[in-house]
Amino acid sequence: MLRQLAIHNVVLVERLELEFEAGLGVLTGETGAGKSILLDALGLALGARADTGLVRSGQDSAAVSAEIDLASDHPVIGLLDEQGVSIEPGEPLIVRRTLRSDGGSRAFVDGASVPAGLLRDVGALAVEIHGQHDDRGLLNPKGHRALLDAFGRLDPTPVEHAWAEVTRIEAELLEARTATANAERDREWFEHASAEIEALSPEEGEESRLAEERAAMQAGLKAGESLSGLDELLGGSDGALAQLRQAARRIERIAADHPLLAEALAALDRALVEASEADDRIARAADAMAFDPARLEQVEARLFEIRGLARKHRVEPDQLTALGRQMREQLEAIEAGGEQIAELDRQLVAARETYFAAAGALSKRRDQAASRLDVAVASELAPLKLDAARFRTAMSAAEPGPSGTDRLEFEVSTNPGAPFGPLTRIASGGELSRFILALKVALAEAGSAATMIFDEVDRGVGGAVASAIGERLARLAEQSQVLVVTHSPQVAARASHHYRIEKSHGPDGTRTSVRKLDAGERREEIARMLSGASVTEEARAQASRLLDAA
Repeated sequence: MLRQLAIHNVVLVERLELEFEAGLGVLTGETGAGKSILLDALGLALGARADTGLVRSGQDSAAVSAEIDLASDHPVIGLLDEQGVSIEPGEPLIVRRTLRSDGGSRAFVDGASVPAGLLRDVGALAVEIHGQHDDRGLLNPKGHRALLDAFGRLDPTPVEHAWAEVTRIEAELLEARTATANAERDREWFEHASAEIEALSPEEGEESRLAEERAAMQAGLKAGESLSGLDELLGGSDGALAQLRQAARRIERIAADHPLLAEALAALDRALVEASEADDRIARAADAMAFDPARLEQVEARLFEIRGLARKHRVEPDQLTALGRQMREQLEAIEAGGEQIAELDRQLVAARETYFAAAGALSKRRDQAASRLDVAVASELAPLKLDAARFRTAMSAAEPGPSGTDRLEFEVSTNPGAPFGPLTRIASGGELSRFILALKVALAEAGSAATMIFDEVDRGVGGAVASAIGERLARLAEQSQVLVVTHSPQVAARASHHYRIEKSHGPDGTRTSVRKLDAGERREEIARMLSGASVTEEARAQASRLLDAA
């Protein structure tokens, strides 16, 4: 419920703090005292459009804050949690709005700056303000279906679950069809590329091994070119070994008589041994580096094929095997995609049947609840001087969705023979507030906002009708906090709490103030409402009778 309203520099209000309590509270005062200012200020705090005309003349800014008690499971708590705004458990919700004279405004929830749109959503859930120009709450067709479900105690959960299953399967089916269509476009390329890789059959690490083998053979080729002719140079008929042997034989014949020649012969013998060893090792090295030119050609051809195919597919050579496997899997998926789509189609048919069965059952129960609601509202119209009016809950087909296949809107006809139409277009003036009151009474057990505010719901009526309005407002106040701006003494007498709005004139200008009345002041205020400017003893007696009867 609305616990406190604080207003600073709003039109005629310089500074005002109001404390409210549970039950039915009325605000009264002479015409022009400023009752609409309070509603405009509260509307500003609850996210209404920021109008610079609300800033008190001569001031730079205005501010309004409202303190609201909410149950721990109130929808506002969940809404704020979704937006990352938390409030202390058990503590009241404080909403605040500031407005500058240049048009700038800021919104706050429990001290945290929030968008004005969030403040408006919070306000719509926490406080209902019903007046001639109200376009929210009961007057918004978007909420009529949920109100009827609450009135009929209908549970749309099975329909919501069935719809969620339908949408899940539809999403999977769309994804499967899209994937299959994309893959089908590439089927021919997959088949060709997969066959190409399979025909080559590259092995992981093969490119590195071939590259190493090719490098070794190329190195052997260069070394072989360098060794070419060494065998003739060393071991040929005219080679170095032959010449060393010939020199050794010639020296051998005369070396016995000459010591120096004997030493030379020994050196030649050692050279012959070393040269023979070198010749042998060169021969063995040549044999080791010898390769088959056909093998080099084969290795190079294989290497170039692997590298070329890797470049074609923009992968590393070692990734060709995995790529081929992936392509084969994609081809298999294309084949399996048709089966998956067929299975999802079967599931979707079954899910839709379940959904429409649940939605159809809910529609029947809604139709029954709508009939009961129409009767309940009709019984409230005559006492509210709307006996010529008719009310109905219009149901029509809507696009399937989580709430079913029904579109609902509350419609009225205010004159005999007149066609039905939306409440906002048909009803006008005080009729609108009384229609809302009738609906609220009929829907009382379906739940309401924490606070309901009615602006001049008794306009244009008096006597028994005003008394009936007061009686119904008091009944509503047993369910929720109700505040009423009224000119009717019959309504004021029903209140648990009475506030008088007063306007005063002084050297500093005109000001509006509000004060809570005690029992004696209430009787005097109701007497004023009965008799006008001059309060008579008869009016006081009548006020006492109204209070006693209430």
